[in-house]
Amino acid sequence: MPVPASAKRKNDPEGLKKRILAGALPTFAEFGLQGARLEQIAERAETTKRMVVYHFSNKENLYMQVLEAVYQAIRAHEASLDLADLPPEMAMACLAEASFDYHLSHPDFLRLVCSENLMRGRYISQSTRIKAVNQSALAILEDILVRGKADGVFNPAVEAVDVHRLISSICTHNVANRYTFNTLFGDGESEQQNIERNRRLVVEATLSYLRPASP
Repeated sequence: MPVPASAKRKNDPEGLKKRILAGALPTFAEFGLQGARLEQIAERAETTKRMVVYHFSNKENLYMQVLEAVYQAIRAHEASLDLADLPPEMAMACLAEASFDYHLSHPDFLRLVCSENLMRGRYISQSTRIKAVNQSALAILEDILVRGKADGVFNPAVEAVDVHRLISSICTHNVANRYTFNTLFGDGESEQQNIERNRRLVVEATLSYLRPASP
């Protein structure tokens, strides 16, 4: 006799934890840690507050695990790009554009990061896992930089952390300020035109920054 879907869900603790994490992300992104309620998260996950507490103990621990999960996801996305066989300039352009598109399609990631910054990094500073996971962002950049410097197409003085800062700044600006900036300075551009302008900007600005200084 087939097992009902509802019974399968009840006997799938890992699946339930994933649903809770998935429901917690948009809730924390919208309301912040202080404003989010476990009842809201439980409703999104199609479970009860009691089960949320059972699996995650408290709201702060759940928030920390969501924060770790979103950073793990963006770093995994970067690692999946397979940039090692591309010429350095092409690899860097691909990485910058992929980062731009990821931020654009994952606005809750950025909202959560902004919320954490409003709390002055209180929770991210407690997570050794996030610090370790994010080293891959610099490692990927460093690999491209080493190859580009060896080929003479990148400035030998450029550091990976500054390239990461530059790319992140434009990607963050595009999502965080999309309404205010476009309203004030859009000059009649459509939202899609503004996105395309910023997508070009992140690639062009990054490559311009990397090129060797003129003699």
